Amino acid sequence: MTLTRQDLMSLEQYAEQRAAFRARVIEHKKQRRVALGPHAALYFEDALTMQYQVQEMLRIERIFEAAGIQEELDVYNPLIPDGQNWKATFMVEYPDETERRAALAQLVGIEERVYVQVADFDRVYPICNEDLDRSSAEKTASVHFMRFELSPAMCAAVKEGAAIRAGVDHANYRVEVGLQPSVRDSLAADLD
Repeated sequence: MTLTRQDLMSLEQYAEQRAAFRARVIEHKKQRRVALGPHAALYFEDALTMQYQVQEMLRIERIFEAAGIQEELDVYNPLIPDGQNWKATFMVEYPDETERRAALAQLVGIEERVYVQVADFDRVYPICNEDLDRSSAEKTASVHFMRFELSPAMCAAVKEGAAIRAGVDHANYRVEVGLQPSVRDSLAADLD
């Protein structure tokens, strides 16, 4: 699915409905966040999370012309799963700036070592940062955009209730977690 202008509220409509829409999206996002230890998380995106992002950008930047709206749609539509994958924002989360800088220097390449695993299938490592490179030899970024491509058999297994695990196997950060049933069910809805 991709969002079109018809899926969006006008600035006036959004101003009237923003509080209720925001509350709905926040509740929805709770079922799409996977904590990967104390300092990392995957935030799985979908059409609703991207609609919220677009609506907020239009509001903040006061965009109401068709070309400007389409530009925002063009930026955020690629972050919506297409039925055979999951798309996520991966965040390295250290509240203290000094600690975060030191960690990002120790975690170069972490984005390539994040994975999801459906049942007993092989781990799926992401295609990262297709928009631009976010790492250097000295440090990684604290935010990465990822796409996890799933096989048809994996998609079918998820739709049938298979367990999903997610983790990181970087030399300086290792963690693996099982997804809660509510998160698993939310991600299953992304698949054809």
